[in-house]
Amino acid sequence: MTLPVAHPMRVELSDEVHARPPLPLRAPSRVSCLALLSPPAARPDEWSGLLALAARFGITMPATPGSQCSADFGPFRLKWERHTEFSRYVFVVDGASEAPFAAPAITSVPDDWIASLPGQLIFAAHCEIVQEPSETPRYDQLSAQYFGGNQLLGATIGGGVSLALTDFRIAADGYSRILVIDRGMTPHQGGRVVQSLLEIDAYRVLALLAFPVARDLSPVLYRNERELAEVANVLVRAEVDSEPGLLDRLTALQAQIERHEADNHYRFGAATAYYEIVQRRIAQLREDRLPPLQTFQEFTERRLAPAMNTCAAVSARLESLSQRVTRATQLLSTRIEITRERQNQQLLASMNRRAELQLRLQGTVEGLSVAAVTYYVVGLVSLVAKGLPLGRVGMDASVVTAVSIPIVALLVAFGVRRIRQVVARVER
Repeated sequence: MTLPVAHPMRVELSDEVHARPPLPLRAPSRVSCLALLSPPAARPDEWSGLLALAARFGITMPATPGSQCSADFGPFRLKWERHTEFSRYVFVVDGASEAPFAAPAITSVPDDWIASLPGQLIFAAHCEIVQEPSETPRYDQLSAQYFGGNQLLGATIGGGVSLALTDFRIAADGYSRILVIDRGMTPHQGGRVVQSLLEIDAYRVLALLAFPVARDLSPVLYRNERELAEVANVLVRAEVDSEPGLLDRLTALQAQIERHEADNHYRFGAATAYYEIVQRRIAQLREDRLPPLQTFQEFTERRLAPAMNTCAAVSARLESLSQRVTRATQLLSTRIEITRERQNQQLLASMNRRAELQLRLQGTVEGLSVAAVTYYVVGLVSLVAKGLPLGRVGMDASVVTAVSIPIVALLVAFGVRRIRQVVARVER
């Protein structure tokens, strides 16, 4: 049966839920994990390094780089994953060493290749899967042998199919340690358990990247809040002349806060996402208590949760401060706008008064113009009357001149008014 034209990403989206499956692990096994922070520009170098390692061991790798790959190199298995801001390398060696953590999996990998990995190391851990001993393990003895005497935390996993122990500390060799005691896990269960444990430890560290940022940002936010409070107090009783200066202070404060928010928004958002992953992975373990040890859930609630709450509080404080500064700026801008409108109204009133004076002056000028024009026209009439033989008809030139004065004045006034009306219509 012929199907309709498929979306170009149909297969990729369908396979996404199956991406990055855990490597199957059978006891005894040794696992080493490295997580390195690296920028996007380092991705070609990462893939080139994997191709170089494959060439050493005669392994064929895909020509096109992807976001993850896994291969069997003989002495070890490797799984590589590229995440948003870090890359993770997981090395697996099947079989046990003389004692747990005596010969970690990463010892089978060339040292020079490990040293050439691009990026900054943010997480490194060894995990050992061992068979359940015949005797009940003593936690103080295990702590002294494999964890430097540190206080352990752990739990039974997956309804009792395994037991996991760790101290969440970096040992002298630069790696943290996780011990998994197999009580009947399948290889796929073992892979899921180890992956969850490694991700809990790795994402715990990645989430805490935001904590120093929050700690350093707190005093800066305190100073910004004090500055905002001072501006707000002055704003209550501010004079008109001081408003532009206050607006400059608020604008500078807003710019600082926006810069802090732009610089740290990703870090706080990533910390929230990493912390959620830690909580989900712990829930997937389905852990049961091992008296007197702390469970993974209890440890994260007591140690990690307060740091994450601090980061969330600082992030919310930063956002709230930005909103408050924005409101104060809008309020001050409104006041300045009202002051400007009041000044504009006063200017318009002054212009109206000036226009009225101009109209009055114009009326006076028009009256003077009518008198002047009348005077000159009457003078012309007088000259004409004197030149005519008015005596023959019994009229005097002075009488004609006198009679013409009101007539000429009315005609001139009517003409001036008519001209003013025409000009007014043209202006409209």
